Amino acid sequence: MFDPTQLRTFLTVAQTLSFTGAAQRLGLRQSTVSQHVRKLEEVAGRRLFIRDTHAVELTEDGEAMLGFARTILEANERAASFFAGTRLRGRLRFGASEDFVLTRMPEVLEGFRREHPEVDLELTVELSETLHERLAAGRLDLVLAKRGPQESRGRLVWRDRLVWVGTDRLRIDPQRPVPLVVYPPPAVTRARALEALEAQGREWRIACTSGSLNGLIAATRAGLGVMAHTMGMIPPGLVRIPPRAGLPELGAVDFVLLHGRRPGAAQGPAEALADAILAGADRLHMP
Repeated sequence: MFDPTQLRTFLTVAQTLSFTGAAQRLGLRQSTVSQHVRKLEEVAGRRLFIRDTHAVELTEDGEAMLGFARTILEANERAASFFAGTRLRGRLRFGASEDFVLTRMPEVLEGFRREHPEVDLELTVELSETLHERLAAGRLDLVLAKRGPQESRGRLVWRDRLVWVGTDRLRIDPQRPVPLVVYPPPAVTRARALEALEAQGREWRIACTSGSLNGLIAATRAGLGVMAHTMGMIPPGLVRIPPRAGLPELGAVDFVLLHGRRPGAAQGPAEALADAILAGADRLHMP
């Protein structure tokens, strides 16, 4: 028998790739998180993580456990919801970053809709900074978006690396400005790319700007330039630019959930959707 509490802890570590980050999200001590994972590994008879002082990675058995853990926890949630006998109602204004256009977000939303059929979902897909502004203005109830490097607000869903991506046919000439495919300001990835190039003293030029992720992908696939993108969600047809190209490191990026500050009828649905996103966060990476 796999303990749902241990499975939930395992999923959280897998999503954040950090025992510290998992402890913060779950409100547990780091030693408790380590204990949950160790006990789960003992029950499974397999090692689920490779970990040292610098990094945490899933093993092949850990990758397999992701699917089993998600299935067990979803079944547990369905049973709890059924016997609780409460039904959520109302309108939920949910904002998601453009990054999730090509992921399996529809599966998460479909599961939420199945569990809460009387909640009307109003979905907004925008740049992260725009979503933050709309949330602050009271126009959204829940947001899933990137946060800036100096920000601490929000419930960490997972942490990923920003990398340079492009077509495998593109060659970066070190003697010429780096051609960039970017969102318009105030996009987080745009700001991070320009800051990194400026710090390196590397010249750059804006080869293409688009407010749509599909537009950026089309331009990058056409070889117009390179774009900064999360490593776990690199779109099909694009590859990570190798280090030998000499482009600067872009660092990590956090994806977080933020709730609206005004309590109301949407509070229950917002909590339920947040829980569904946290439980299925690994689905939001590219398949």
